[in-house]
Amino acid sequence: MSNLVLNPGDAHDHSDHGHDHHDAGPMTVYGFWLYLMTDCVLFASFFAIYAVLVNNVAGGPSGHDIFELPFVAVETAFLLFSSITYGFAMLAVHKGKKSQVLGWLALTFLFGAGFIAMEIYEFHHLIVEGYGPSRSGFLSGFFALVGLHGLHVTSGLIWMGIMMYQVKTRGLTSTNATRLSCLSLFWHFLDVVWICVFTVVYLMGTL
Repeated sequence: MSNLVLNPGDAHDHSDHGHDHHDAGPMTVYGFWLYLMTDCVLFASFFAIYAVLVNNVAGGPSGHDIFELPFVAVETAFLLFSSITYGFAMLAVHKGKKSQVLGWLALTFLFGAGFIAMEIYEFHHLIVEGYGPSRSGFLSGFFALVGLHGLHVTSGLIWMGIMMYQVKTRGLTSTNATRLSCLSLFWHFLDVVWICVFTVVYLMGTL
């Protein structure tokens, strides 16, 4: 993918980077895979912490008392749909359709922002009710794990906004295509992690 000029209008920009840069695309994606492996270890550690603390409610509420499964289901749908729309964005990248890439990325951004907005609302609601992270070990583990994922999604949204600007101003260069591929890996990775969070924290917590 990195060896292709996906937008004819970007040919001059593509050639200015030199042949060595063309070959850096696959290595960049490979390096990003290695980063994701370290992120897997990070999330696994937080899941382990949550598993240890989940029953330490200290006389406070458990997941069954505070989780609203329909609300979280909508939140989950936002993130799943954002993964689908990002997939369409990558298809448009391969076709060299700049306007379609921007459109699908914008829709993905809206879904992701909706997910974060719902998560912030949930955190605010729990804290107002007196169920903040300092209330019990269970809530500390919950806020840490879910908050860690939320920070990753927020980082992905910032990255996505930057890429939309880059694509709009510079076109679908090989560099931008490689960066979008890395962001795709990151975004889908967060989708998989959230499915685990939804299952382990919310679904099992309400049963």
